[in-house]
Amino acid sequence: MISLSSLLHRGRASAAALALLACAAAAQTPLPGRPITLVVPYPPGGSADILARMVGERLGHQLGQTVVVENKAGAGTAIGAKAVADAAPDGHTLLLGTVSSQAINPAMTKVGYDPLRNFATVSPLASIPFVLVANPAAPMRSVAEVIAQAKAMPGAVGYASAGPGTSNHLAGELLASAAGVKLLHVPYRGSAPALADVLAGHVPLMFDLQSTAVPNIRTGKLKAIAVTGTQRSALLPEVPTVGESGLPGYEVSAWFGIFAPAGLPAPVLDKLGAAFAAILRTPEMEKRLRDLGAEPDTRSREAFDSYVRSEVSRYAGVVRSAGLAP
Repeated sequence: MISLSSLLHRGRASAAALALLACAAAAQTPLPGRPITLVVPYPPGGSADILARMVGERLGHQLGQTVVVENKAGAGTAIGAKAVADAAPDGHTLLLGTVSSQAINPAMTKVGYDPLRNFATVSPLASIPFVLVANPAAPMRSVAEVIAQAKAMPGAVGYASAGPGTSNHLAGELLASAAGVKLLHVPYRGSAPALADVLAGHVPLMFDLQSTAVPNIRTGKLKAIAVTGTQRSALLPEVPTVGESGLPGYEVSAWFGIFAPAGLPAPVLDKLGAAFAAILRTPEMEKRLRDLGAEPDTRSREAFDSYVRSEVSRYAGVVRSAGLAP
């Protein structure tokens, strides 16, 4: 005869087993059917926002779910990035992160999150190189001539940027450090006014995103000195890289990737990573990215994660050596 206590013990054991099975099933069922929010830490209309809407639409088709793009701008990308870092790690909140949100801004100021510990890397997306451009009247036509001018006139050769701590500001700091010269940083409130003053001849140089530089180069309003990627640009094949121009190893780009809150279960991470990889492999997406002046980033998630870690370390060093830390 089975005692009452034995039955109760068996009942508790069965309940515990069922609970474990339910937890395991939940862990193996990525992304229940509610909308995914893709947070963009910038205002609408910029490169990050356009990219988010392109991939968000295709992610929705890929997963059969609604993807909502939400702009959370402010504090130099910190507001949107922190909102994702603090979200539940269930795959329903993602960040379109950039070199600014994941590497530069955390090095420059207290952002309320750790770019490595508080995020899981989901997928690379794309990168846009910068072009070192000059006003046509400027005497410099090569990186060597920029360096020579800076050595002859320390701190007098100016370059415009979108503001302190922006990627085109730090592109100049990296070049100055690599060449052992001092350049004059001329910050503006955004890329548009900075570019306007270079076009007008008030500042001779600027590291401008390829996507906005190319039209002005083709019409002769600017002259291209060098591109900042590791390889020559398909849009400007005749323009050398900074690395080719006497500073080997120099590389700066505005890169974009997808990040999730740390602790995202492996099945969800794998499913999302595979979905983004499939999106980036389509000829249509490749064409649309290149039309934006961007290069598709098809490296593995692991390789991109390693690259992000190296960028966090590199920009922390640049900010320290340039005296830009708070």
